[in-house]
Amino acid sequence: MPTAAKPKIKKVAKKRVRRSKVEQRAESIEQILDAAELLFSKHGLHGVTLRDVAHHVGVHTTLVNYYFQDKQNLFEAVFARRASVTSDVRMAALEKYEAEAGDTPSVEGALHAFLDTDLDLYLEGGEGWMNYAAFCARASNTPEGAALMDRYFDPVVLKLVGILKRALPDYADEDIFWGYHFVTGTLMNTLARTGRIDRLSGGLCRSDDFAAVKQRVARFMAAGFMSLRAGQ
Repeated sequence: MPTAAKPKIKKVAKKRVRRSKVEQRAESIEQILDAAELLFSKHGLHGVTLRDVAHHVGVHTTLVNYYFQDKQNLFEAVFARRASVTSDVRMAALEKYEAEAGDTPSVEGALHAFLDTDLDLYLEGGEGWMNYAAFCARASNTPEGAALMDRYFDPVVLKLVGILKRALPDYADEDIFWGYHFVTGTLMNTLARTGRIDRLSGGLCRSDDFAAVKQRVARFMAAGFMSLRAGQ
């Protein structure tokens, strides 16, 4: 009995999806920003060249120049890319807390809204957000970085200060601002992830353990605010 012939399977060629020029441009820009973010976080503005960024991405320096013109523009673009995200998230959290607290806001409640939402971004955002955290910590201690902090973060900081003033109506304004100064100093030191606490504690604490920081920092800072009143 003759064997039945097997049906021929027609191979369908897979179509190669071609990205548009707009998509290619967007991808290139993101790769450059990611590389610059990492390098700036480690070496600062003056320790990085456009050639370094291009080499990290694997492109020619002229492409980085084409998109960003110079290093200062690239630095500002790296800062701005995530600044609006963290600022908007914290502003929304502060407004929500303010509405819920009504006439009785607390220092710790306001600090939780301000700090926890920011730490959550770094905890959940992956390597890119952790690099941005270190980038901001380094940038905040430079004139060019401080100017960007003023531009992008002043509104949300002043929102926090306004709630703190309502929570502490008998406090002098200067104590509120000094309190914020100490809060942001602690936050920047945390974001820098220097590894110093790792060494000091023999590994008991880790500088990248933002979850542990989140459990403690608002409560600790709130107690600091309350102690300012006791010292008057």
